[in-house]
Amino acid sequence: MIIFLALIIHWYFSLFGQTFFLHRYGAHKMFTMSKFWEKFFYIFAWVTQGSSYLNPRAYAILHRMHHAYSDTEKDPHTPHFFKEVFTMMMHTKKIYNDVLNKRVVVDEKFDRDFPEYPAIDRIADSWYTRISFGVLYTVFYWQFATHWWMFLFLPIHYLMGPIHGAIVNWAGHKYGYRNHNEGDKSKNTLFWDILMMGELFQNNHHHAGSKPNFANKWFEFDPTYPVILLFDKLHIIKLAKVRSK
Repeated sequence: MIIFLALIIHWYFSLFGQTFFLHRYGAHKMFTMSKFWEKFFYIFAWVTQGSSYLNPRAYAILHRMHHAYSDTEKDPHTPHFFKEVFTMMMHTKKIYNDVLNKRVVVDEKFDRDFPEYPAIDRIADSWYTRISFGVLYTVFYWQFATHWWMFLFLPIHYLMGPIHGAIVNWAGHKYGYRNHNEGDKSKNTLFWDILMMGELFQNNHHHAGSKPNFANKWFEFDPTYPVILLFDKLHIIKLAKVRSK
């Protein structure tokens, strides 16, 4: 039981760090926050992602490119040029690493206005730290797993961030329904996106990229949005005025 609980907690904490901080704040600036809270959630995203830490600058740049070039050959992670998800994600990894290590020239409109703490990144993005998290996950399973097959869940912990990205980028542009004709192939995969905390409302999000609520129709539910409203009420963040597309 404790293994399943740990997997669920890690899944949703890591996912929240990605959708709330990296995506809605870092890439889109849907709300503002003080430097204290910015650094707090920067570290939160790192710790919850652990061995699969995603650099906020590189994440923001790739995501902005995804919106600008959605489902074209310039899109860093469209599923429509690949036969299966693993090849797509390896392609994304290459672009991510080129951007992260500044091996490519990035358009100025993408490479600005994101949280960046190089001192944290030097620790979070080191192989020593990544391996340490991997060892921590393995030791936890060694202590609490009651059946051998539970160890099959370990790779999910090791690769949590990329797994989230693979699900959203593949399913969100291949499977589901559309509320808006955006000229790309974005889809809303689920009506109540509990699995990915709203990230699978891709068609809604591509229609209104600065809107913090990814749900659109009365029957849709984005579970991250109520948390954003609560944080706004508590003055942890301040919601920005929604800009037109």
